[in-house]
Amino acid sequence: MIRLFLPTVCLAIVMSATVRAENESSPVKPTGLLRHAVFLDFKDSASEADVQSVVDAFVALPSKIDSIVDLQYGVNNSPEGLDDGYTHCFLLSFKDEAGRAKYLPHPAHKEFGNVLRPHMENAFVVDYWGDPEQPKLDQPLLHAVFFEFKADAPKEGVQQVENAFAALPGKIDTIKAFEWGTNVSPEKLNQGFTHCFLVTFDSEQGRKEYLPHPAHQAFVTVLKPVLSKVRVLDFWAKSP
Repeated sequence: MIRLFLPTVCLAIVMSATVRAENESSPVKPTGLLRHAVFLDFKDSASEADVQSVVDAFVALPSKIDSIVDLQYGVNNSPEGLDDGYTHCFLLSFKDEAGRAKYLPHPAHKEFGNVLRPHMENAFVVDYWGDPEQPKLDQPLLHAVFFEFKADAPKEGVQQVENAFAALPGKIDTIKAFEWGTNVSPEKLNQGFTHCFLVTFDSEQGRKEYLPHPAHQAFVTVLKPVLSKVRVLDFWAKSP
């Protein structure tokens, strides 16, 4: 079963209208893992050594900040040409918002910022609630898809996209894991993208079969009427 963890939480369904009203003021907190997806675009002037120094500094963060429970990283290899120039991908995980709140102002994170800043052209950041119950692969190929919807897109149209994407793992067997959520980052670096879908393959062949698959193409027809912009980054996920 695919479990979906939305960053906006549902209120408990109860029989009593009084209890329901009380629950509306005390929503249940999200569960799962809080994903912090960071993508970097480097300046043309940045040398390979400069870029590697940034990667090394980022990869060292879990050893310095104990609220980071997982880190996966890699270099974009998407064949779709929808990366907008972003090349380096980092996916941090926290158990909760408190873990992220400890990370953002942490001195080690600020030191990393000092290493990054001279070489960074742009940063793209989206946070969402992920699913810790999804299968874990030894060598996952992560396919991260981000959507910005049209300003006048009806809520029902957006929900159709969410449902249609979530149905793909049941139709395309090369999808080995899947999770999605809406942006909950406090950093305001999401650039208008609100939805993140993370699809996992175990090979490039799996991705190759997915992209032209009839079920994926049918999903695209649902998406197009409400889509403003899409961004896609793929990477072989390594761990420190």
